Amino acid sequence: MKDILDAIQSPDSTPADIAALPLPESYRAITVHKDETEMFAGLETRDKDPRKSIHLDDVPVPELGPGEALVAVMASSVNYNSVWTSIFEPLSTFGFLERYGRTNELAKRHDLPYHIIGSDLAGVVLRTGPGVNAWQPGDEVVAHCLSVELESSDGHNDTMLDPEQRIWGFETNFGGLAEIALVKSNQLMPKPGHLSWEEAAAPGLVNSTAYRQLVSRNGAGMKQGDNVLIWGASGGLGSYATQFALAGGANPICVVSSPQKAEICRAMGAEAIIDRNAEGYRFWKDENTQDPKEWKRFGKRIRELTGGEDIDIVFEHPGRETFGASVFVTRKGGTITTCASTSGYMHEYDNRYLWMSLKRIIGSHFANYREAWEANRLIAKGRIHPTLSKVYSLEDTGQAAYDVHRNLHQGKVGVLCLAPEEGLGVRDQDKRAQHLDAINRFRNI
Repeated sequence: MKDILDAIQSPDSTPADIAALPLPESYRAITVHKDETEMFAGLETRDKDPRKSIHLDDVPVPELGPGEALVAVMASSVNYNSVWTSIFEPLSTFGFLERYGRTNELAKRHDLPYHIIGSDLAGVVLRTGPGVNAWQPGDEVVAHCLSVELESSDGHNDTMLDPEQRIWGFETNFGGLAEIALVKSNQLMPKPGHLSWEEAAAPGLVNSTAYRQLVSRNGAGMKQGDNVLIWGASGGLGSYATQFALAGGANPICVVSSPQKAEICRAMGAEAIIDRNAEGYRFWKDENTQDPKEWKRFGKRIRELTGGEDIDIVFEHPGRETFGASVFVTRKGGTITTCASTSGYMHEYDNRYLWMSLKRIIGSHFANYREAWEANRLIAKGRIHPTLSKVYSLEDTGQAAYDVHRNLHQGKVGVLCLAPEEGLGVRDQDKRAQHLDAINRFRNI
């Protein structure tokens, strides 16, 4: 791996030099182990500790197939799906790998007793398989996490509808929290030149997810002037939704859980902010009973911030804890877009407020290649910025996942893979200087 890193860091390296590098027999990767899937049995979700299940292993380099690329990973980041994988909830990801492995001979590579996790990367292409024409060794890239086969007609209007759609590094093996990753070539996009490796790796999954959920016509189709309620507005997903709302001329109503997180939203340019802990909202009386009075109190507070208007779009991702309130506060004819369900996926809401007021619930899951490309293009143009707050070493990925699990972080947390230190990989210093304050916004609070 040292020769690969030296070549990537050398200003004199050519694509031919990168292509000529011998691949190592093995590389370091963050894994969970199949024989440990019951290690947290009987524990509450909150008590399951990713630091105990996440391992740093030496693993063999996988076989490269048609339409695929091997990428030297300079940096990656932790998403909530890595937390789910590490605590084996809502189910073990080894079931995904087993089912994928049964689909064809090449897919058998993914069915292993270990799962290399991670759904983001920034790095350099090392090898491409047969049929790859758009990318070559030496290209600096980021990867989105949509893996598709596209042998069914169902996926050809929207690749997210492909019956064989999977999330790379979660429902497939050989993910991005590693020194080398295996991706399909149609996951690759150009790395934004004004960002460092760790900054470029941070937006991937969450930025594309927020774009589809909020901006795309496959999601809410946000327009200028919309009032957009954003739960967890300073977090990994919500921080991008807040930026998209502001950049698109909408009015974000940012829900946060602390004064520090409120300050982050103000730094992004948001003005309407609700600190749900400070204002004491309790949407559930007990484990089984919601409190409509709290929905109404919440709706009243929203109208105070919007000049008497209700919510056009709810950007929903907490799930069970907030969903009843989300449906209630949405205006007649409005839209609730939902993904993730980090507080629980068994949602409950009063359907009278949905059906009689002609509201819509739209399920949204990651993004297709075009949506991911558009979201990455906005990063490259400096219209949307990374929300990186902290960077960990590959050895400390377990701690990074623990911090995300316990909501101890702001924005996104990055992981250095091959990159020996932060701040490397910047190619456009002039553009970086224009946006430096925004790039560092989550680090400076």
